[in-house]
Parts: sequence; structure tokens; C-alpha cells
Amino acid sequence: MTIHTSPSERIGPRFARNLLGAIESKIAANVIAAGGDVAMIIDRGGFIRDIAVNSRDMVNDGFEGWLDRRWADTAANDSRQKIEEMLRDAANDVGPRWREVNHTMAQGDSVAVRYIAVNAGEDGRVIAIGRDHRATAELQQRLIQAQQTMERDYTRLREAESRYRLLFQLASEAVIVIDAVTRRIIEANPAAEKLIGGVAAPLIGRGFAAAFDAPSRDAAISLLAMAHGGGNQTAQTTLHAGGRSFTAAASLFRQDRASLFLVRLSVQDAASAIISESAQRLIDVLERIPDAFVVTDENLRIIAENNAFLDITRLASKEQAHGQSLESFLGRPEIDRNILLSSLRQHGTLKNFATILRNRLGEQEDVEVSAVHVPDGDQPCFGFSIRSVVRTPATRPSAAGELPRSVEQLSHLVGRVTLKELVRETTDLVEKLCIEAALELTGNNRASAAEILGLSRQSLYSKLHRYGIGDLPQS
Repeated sequence: MTIHTSPSERIGPRFARNLLGAIESKIAANVIAAGGDVAMIIDRGGFIRDIAVNSRDMVNDGFEGWLDRRWADTAANDSRQKIEEMLRDAANDVGPRWREVNHTMAQGDSVAVRYIAVNAGEDGRVIAIGRDHRATAELQQRLIQAQQTMERDYTRLREAESRYRLLFQLASEAVIVIDAVTRRIIEANPAAEKLIGGVAAPLIGRGFAAAFDAPSRDAAISLLAMAHGGGNQTAQTTLHAGGRSFTAAASLFRQDRASLFLVRLSVQDAASAIISESAQRLIDVLERIPDAFVVTDENLRIIAENNAFLDITRLASKEQAHGQSLESFLGRPEIDRNILLSSLRQHGTLKNFATILRNRLGEQEDVEVSAVHVPDGDQPCFGFSIRSVVRTPATRPSAAGELPRSVEQLSHLVGRVTLKELVRETTDLVEKLCIEAALELTGNNRASAAEILGLSRQSLYSKLHRYGIGDLPQS
């Protein structure tokens, strides 16, 4: 009787020993090294007694210089225990398994190598075969990065969809999405449901034309046909539903390989007419008020003005004012502009700011300006109300401890004090008067007053304390 055996059973230890014993040692070393990128023979004490390196990268990293070194000393601290376990398992003929070991190179880099250790059967020697794991680790890192990128993109997509849904639900304008094939409504926001929908018959699922009155259904069908044929162009028409008129604008777009219509509805009824009439009344009032009123962009270029502004600047028409800089008419050059803009951008409003106005003929007059900054809307702007004033000089009583002298009083000191003392008193008086004038001009804004006077803030505060001006705390 013939007993059949498998190839693995026929090739036993004896067969392998006879085969390896029959080839040269150099060929045997090459066969072992071919199993990986590096092959080592480790003695009983754990020292590397022979090594063969097949990887150019490992040669460049200095693996061939490990000869006669302890294998564990070539590894990082977290991998030395793995090497001891592999050597112990190989010595006890425990089934070999691949283990990953990290090696620390001289330049500080870390190289990952997967090893398997087997008993060589001679004096407790062990054969260790290693495969460079850097390529696999790099692929794994790229895979992880790709997964993280996909997760980030998916998160951004979900956030964008959430924002779209929120905007779609909260928009005050009625918006409807229609399937381009069936012409049925597949999405409608609450504003659209409120305008043309109903509790008994919601919009979603209904035909678009059926949502409007019978006389308007042909116009609704034509609106979608024009939007479909117009490509990127937006088609518009007037539709009627429930006794109300709507301006409908439709455009075609594609999503998920399907063509859809986006229709926006705006009401045309008495409410919009009331709003328009109210706005027109406000414009008429501004045109007739005696104070000059002007609107500029953020660069102070005039974009609108009333008749009083034309009168005060001696301009013949509104066309002459449009596009000109308000700075050419209002304020002291390079002084008031900075004060006006900084105050408006910081506080949003400015009230009763004293300055001067120059008309087209070069004449000047004192004015007071109240202004507001409107940052909202498509074009942020400034609004200025300009009122002519008549100034009367006011006398200020001198408090105790301040400089009580006027120019006339100083002139009486000639002959009584030295010229040096007289010049010092005069300088102090002029300096104090200039500081008071700057504070009055800037509305007690000390930072702007320091800029006008060409002083630092600290220097201005020192002089305020010296002359007892303002309410600075005593040091």
C-alpha cells in the first residue's frame, strides 16, 4: 500500500539540513539574506557576529557597522525588551513571529525594522532576518493623512450643508426648489409655505404651476421654460396666488447629476408700496431741512447731498458735488479728518463737533457737525449734518494756583522783573492757552489734542498737570 504525503511533510528537518549542508556557506548566507533587507547571526550573548545588508538605505544608515555590537544596543529604549524576547523565544524553539523594532541612528533619526528570529542550532546562535518597514510606515502615514483629509472635507461639507439649511429655513424671501423633469416642488422654505402654501395642501410634492391662480399657471410654466433655455440667465415674471401678486425669478442649476430650478418670490402688494412711500417722504424731508446734509463713502467722497449743502458750499448743482471729497469743504486740512474718522469708527456717532466750512469761493464760516457711521449694507457710508453757528468769545475765570496774567498784565511787568522771567511767564501763558484751545477744539479728546499740538500723550499729560487743566489725578 502506498502512503501519499504532502510536500511540506516530505521536506522535513533532515531534508533541509542535507540541502543546506550541500551548498557553500556564501550561497547559504545569500539565501538567508534574500529573506529580508538585513540578516544577522547573533551569538548566545546577544552580540552580532555576522551581518548581511541588501538595502542601500540601510547601508547608508550604517547598519553594516553593527558587527560585534549587542543587538539590543542598536535599538531604541522602547524596543530593547522586544529583542530580548525574540532571542529568548528563538533559544527555546518557540514559534517565531514578526516583531517591529525601532533603531536610533547617529543623526537622530528613527528607523523601523520588522524582525523574525530563528534558532540556528549551533552553540545557541540565532539568525535574525529584518525587513525595512519605513516604506510601509510611510504608506500607512499617507493613508492616515488621506483619511484625516477626507474626514475634514466631510466635516466642512456637513457644516456647509447645515449653514445652507439654516439660511434656507430662516430667509425672509420665499425660495422654492423644483425638479426640472417633473416640474414638482421638492423643497420650500417656511416663507414660501406662508406666502402661497397652506396647512391643507403643503407645497412640497405639488406641481409648481398648480400653486398659483389659474390665470397665472401658463406664466409659471413659461417662467421655467425660459430659465431652462436661458442657461445661466435668470428669468422673471409676475405670478398671482390668493389675490396677491409676486415677482418670480427662476434660475437653473445642477446637483447630483440632476437639473433643478431655484425660484425666488417677492411680494408686490400694498405693504411694499407703503414702505416705498415712507422712504420717499424721508428723502423729501431731508431735501427741505435748513441744515446741510451730505452722505459720503468711507473715503469721504460725496455720494448724496441735500439742497442746503449746495447753498452753503455755493455749488450750482448736485453733479458738481458728486465724487468730490468732503475734506475740500469741511474742516482744517489734515486735522479734522483724523478726528472725525477716528471718532466715528470708534463710537459710531459724533455730535456738535466745532469746525469750519469753506465754500467754492474760498469763504469760511464756523459750523457744527453731527455725524453717523453706517457700516452695514453693500456700501458702508458716513452721514453728516452741518449747521452754521455764530461764535462769541467767552471769558474764563482763572482758578487759584493757575496763571492769572493776560497779555496786558504781562506788559505791566516790564521794568519790574527781568526779561528772562518775563519771557518764561509769556511762554507759559501762550502754552496754556494753546493747550486749552486744542482741548476745546477736540471736545476734550486728549489723544487728538496731543496730535494737533505735535506732543506725545505723556508730554501733554505732564503739561496738563503743571497748569492744572482738566481733572487729572494729583500725583
